[in-house]
Amino acid sequence: MKEKLYVGPKVRLLREQSALTLEACAERLEMSASYLSQIETNQRPVTARVLIALARVFSLDPAEFDVDEEDRLIADLKEASADLLLGAAAPGFTELKLAAATTPALARQFLLLHRAYRGLEQRLRMVDDTLALGRTDANDAVLPYEEVRDFFHYRDNYVHELDLAAEDIAARYGFGLGGNSTATLEKLLTDLHGVRVVRHQRNESGNGSSLLRRFDAELRILTIDRDLSEPTALFQLATQFCELHFAELIPNIVRDAGLKSPAAHDVARVGLSNYAAGALLMPYKQFAATALELRHDVEQMQRLYHASFEQICHRFSTLQRPGARGIPFYFVRVDRAGNITKRHSSTRFQFARFGGACPLWNVHEAFGHPGQILVQLAEMPDGVRYLCVGRAIVKRSGSYLLPNRHYAVGLGCEATYAPQLVYSEGISLDGPAVRIGVSCRICERTDCPQRAFPPVDRNIQVPQNERRVVPYQF
Repeated sequence: MKEKLYVGPKVRLLREQSALTLEACAERLEMSASYLSQIETNQRPVTARVLIALARVFSLDPAEFDVDEEDRLIADLKEASADLLLGAAAPGFTELKLAAATTPALARQFLLLHRAYRGLEQRLRMVDDTLALGRTDANDAVLPYEEVRDFFHYRDNYVHELDLAAEDIAARYGFGLGGNSTATLEKLLTDLHGVRVVRHQRNESGNGSSLLRRFDAELRILTIDRDLSEPTALFQLATQFCELHFAELIPNIVRDAGLKSPAAHDVARVGLSNYAAGALLMPYKQFAATALELRHDVEQMQRLYHASFEQICHRFSTLQRPGARGIPFYFVRVDRAGNITKRHSSTRFQFARFGGACPLWNVHEAFGHPGQILVQLAEMPDGVRYLCVGRAIVKRSGSYLLPNRHYAVGLGCEATYAPQLVYSEGISLDGPAVRIGVSCRICERTDCPQRAFPPVDRNIQVPQNERRVVPYQF
């Protein structure tokens, strides 16, 4: 192993779930009880031999003991603790790492409290805005989306049981390479679920102009917009098929997700249906093998799977099946205002939960280069380098009288995986890199000329007799 691996809380949880005493578990692992106790309290790391023994005793893939989840927890704790502005110094990296490693349940409780704090703050701001505008229709902050994002985030954006079920259906009916077509899905919807598919013309007056798909459960009629591009129409049909075909599995996953609000349950159901559609049209094993063969060339994958650029990138970010993991990717979609509308990461690369993303990141530059794929070698403050791919996309309305939607899609991985991507051609991975950060509000770089405002956890000094690009120091 490249670094010392401390997985004490996870080992203790596995032992307790198996109703094993410390002595009984140590005997099965062929070690002393004191040694196991030291592992569980993170006083000692696990060796390769111990890792294999743990995998054997608890019937797990050794990759399940990786530190990716801990890294994500540390990043979230760092942002949350810096965001609180309680007048005390924010905990350092060593303290955050210790909290994530030794008391992960307590750390997650802290994140839940922080989320509640931010939600209350947003509600108060909305009340202020409502009073200032003389309105009486203030709504709650949209927190369910954050709750569902966390659900996918801490599962590496991979839902094992749903992925396997979708892959089984794909093999049974020939989806995947060369087998994806709207005609096939329409026939399956009719044959298996008694659903008739009709196309409608978008109402150019604006009423209902955003409708992509509507299902009438009583009449068993699925209506989709006739102006949708082929990949989008295919995906909408697949999503409806998965909602019907996995009508028991998806609610069971939502029920066990630990989501708090009814709205979060609804958001999760939609997210899982979309996930299942991607897994159906791009079945895991076949898709992962094709991606490796083509060095993750998104445009070639689009042609083979009749999918959009965004759909291929999103599926790349989900290839984290235990025992058959693909490259850990991050995937993000932003609008022209810099709002992150989709974000997933199975890497150490983290997105800011609040505030804008780093302006030096090439996903923002993509809007100025329509149709081009931009490649950037970037370095985060922790020294980890990433190969970042960005491209602007347009979702056309199908009518001159209706506006198109513009986004930029970002895809990336750590530079150590870059040779497996066609986008690394001609780039020196040891050469100069663009120094980016998560967000100005928590970035500790002191020499960034693009900084919008200082970190929230630092005091600033404004020199009286000099002026730099950034007018303050911290």
